Parts: sequence; C-alpha cells; structure tokens
Amino acid sequence: MEARTRDNSTEVLPVQVVLFGGGIAGLWLLDQLVERGYSAVLLESQALGSGQTIASQGIIHGGLKYTLQGMLTRSAAQIREMPGIWKACLAGERTPDLSETPLRSDSCYLWRTESLRSRLGMIGAQVGLRVAPTSLCETERPEVLKECPGTLARLEEQVLSPAGLLQNFLKNHRDCLLKIDAQDGVKFNLTPKGTLEQIQIHSSECSRTLSLQPEQVVFTAGKGNIPLREQCGLSTTVGQARPLHMVVVRGDLPWLNGHCVDGAKTRVTISSEQTSSGQTAWQLGGQIAELGVNMPREELLAFAADELSSAIPGISLSATEWSSYRVDRAEPVTPEGKRPEQAYFLHEQNIWTAWPTKLALAPQLSEHLLEDLIPLLSSPIANTASLQKTIATWPRPDVALPPWEQETEWSDFSQLSQTSAKHVA
Repeated sequence: MEARTRDNSTEVLPVQVVLFGGGIAGLWLLDQLVERGYSAVLLESQALGSGQTIASQGIIHGGLKYTLQGMLTRSAAQIREMPGIWKACLAGERTPDLSETPLRSDSCYLWRTESLRSRLGMIGAQVGLRVAPTSLCETERPEVLKECPGTLARLEEQVLSPAGLLQNFLKNHRDCLLKIDAQDGVKFNLTPKGTLEQIQIHSSECSRTLSLQPEQVVFTAGKGNIPLREQCGLSTTVGQARPLHMVVVRGDLPWLNGHCVDGAKTRVTISSEQTSSGQTAWQLGGQIAELGVNMPREELLAFAADELSSAIPGISLSATEWSSYRVDRAEPVTPEGKRPEQAYFLHEQNIWTAWPTKLALAPQLSEHLLEDLIPLLSSPIANTASLQKTIATWPRPDVALPPWEQETEWSDFSQLSQTSAKHVA
C-alpha cells in the first residue's frame, strides 16, 4: 500500500478505512481497526472531542435514569453492560487501553429530595441495573450530603475526565490522526453509483494535499455527519439534534459526583473536575440542562442555583462563579424526536454514518458496526510503514479544552440571588 503522486502537488494514498470526526465514536472505532491490523486514518477539522465528547460529564451510565420508573426498559437493557466494559478498558485489561485516563471518581452518589416523587424514584432505581445502588449508613455519608433526607446510596458508575480520555486516545493513535482545514479541507469524488472512491484532504499548515483512496468510509462527526452526507448526495433527514443548556459552577466546592433523583427524573446530575487555576468545577446536568434549553443564560443560572440549594441542603455557594454552555446531542432521527434507545449506524455503498447517542455506548457502536464492516475489507495490512511515512509530517489535532476553560462570561452567586429574587417578585 504505497503512496503515488498523481501530479506535482497531490499524493495518492490507498487506505482501508477513513473515519471523520475525533469524538469518542471515531476514536473507539479507530482503535479497534488498528488493533485488528487494518490501515485506518481519522480526520478532524477542529480539536479532538469538540462538541459532545468534551462537553459530556464523563459518567459511564449503567442505566439509572432509564430505571427510575421501576421497570427494565429497552434503553436500560442496552446500556447496563457498559460500565463493566469501560472498567476493564480503564484498568488496561482490554482494548482500547484507557489506563492513562484520569478518573474523577470510581462511583457516583445517589440521593433524593423530600418530595414523594423523589422517594418513589429511589425505589425504581433499584430495578434493572447490573449493579444495584448500595445504601450508605450515616457514618459513610460525605460531608456535603450530610443533610440530605432519606436514603443515600453509592452507584458503581465510574466518572472519567473527558479531556483525559481524549488525551489517552491521542497518545495511543497519534500517527493515525490527521487535522484538516475546517473550510474546504475535504473534497469527495464519488462514482455514479454513490461509492466514495477518493477523498482529497488539504492542510494549509503543511501546505500539502493528499488524495485518499478508501475501501470504506465512516462518518462519526456528530452534528457534522449531516453536512458530510450532503456532500455525498445522501439524505440529510436521518439525523436529529436534541439540545442541552449545561451549567458550570466553579469555586471552593467539595468534590462530588452523583445524581439527585425526583420521581422518574434526575433532578440534577453533578460531576466534578479541577480547573487549570486549581478550583473545583461542577458540571450540572439532568433536568437543569434539559429545562434550561428554553431559558436565557441569566434565568437558567438563577434557576440552577435554586435547584442546587434544594437538592443539597446546607450547601454554601456564596464564593462561587457560574456560567453556562449549550451543546447539541447529535443522534439518529426517531419518531417525535425522542431519545434513541441504543447506538445506531447506517450503511450506504461504502459509506457508514454512526451515532453512539451516549458516551457510554461507544463500545456497543464499535462492536456492532465492525461486525458488518470488517467482512467488506481486504485482508489486514501486515506493514503500514508506507502509510505512516506518507503522513508522518501531517499536522495532528489537539485535544479540545473543557467547557470551564472555554467560557469567558461568569456571574457571581450574589448576582444570581438578585435575579432569583426578581423572578419571585
């Protein structure tokens, strides 16, 4: 598999699989292809994880939010095996080897508010999980949750650092990751039947143009899947975007990872990470992020402050700063725009379009897609030296910054208290 020169400026390089999009789906698939000996490259026009992966809370869900109604739903059945797979990868016991990914916590707390709905939700959370929550006695409660009513449980859901996860993949597969120009960095050449036979990529950083000749192509670019499909003349109605409006709090906060449940909903999900300045940052998800979609920033932050005070009685927020960010969950289209129940992919000619739907489901997507894709590939390549030599000097993407390192507009807690008082009045 040697590179050839088509003209004075463009090299032609055969490659078995070309992937688009450096989020968790593309990186997991890349790892599994390389592990099996296939030649593969992944193209990214921004930074690794830009969009959904870096914006996620890093919780390897085991199905909690899908069992709160007291039943084993299809979604819960699909996801409940994932924590075990991720745990083995994080321990370096299976591929991908994620042993250098920092863990925020090896488990999450689960607690409720005073409402009757919240109490019923805690009962439902015992159903359908591979590992049920473990109730904690008074002496086992962390200080921050001492005043929470009722049962407090520990849930075996690991919480990892998304930035650290991406850095782990970058270290493992740097040679296969190529950064392309965001504008006009890729052009497709398709046959009359719709087979993608040539991908021309350009980098202004190294002033090079390379023409890839793929056997198979996989789109794992989140929201970017739709414009990629449009370039290939494929339907653009196969994907949907479900928005979130996440809140970030930073300051002298205790380390906390967990879910406050209220009936069949997670009232708030909290994950913790250390900022570059040494503060603790809390990401707030759950109902706060979903209800906040239709709220302007100022209103959402005031609402989130009230919700957090209710969810964690006695919490001191006076020395904190607050911000928010919006992110879209890119997914396959479903009836009435509902959340998909599992990872999903489409196959058209030699083009695959894939959505993991959740960070935790990346292993499921990879396993199912590769079952169908690998039989269509030529034999694994024993020596990829020619490929590596051709792309050795090509620019590599960096890892995206976490949301709290990207946001520039922050509000003091005192400002939020004033906003909340206005709403009450």
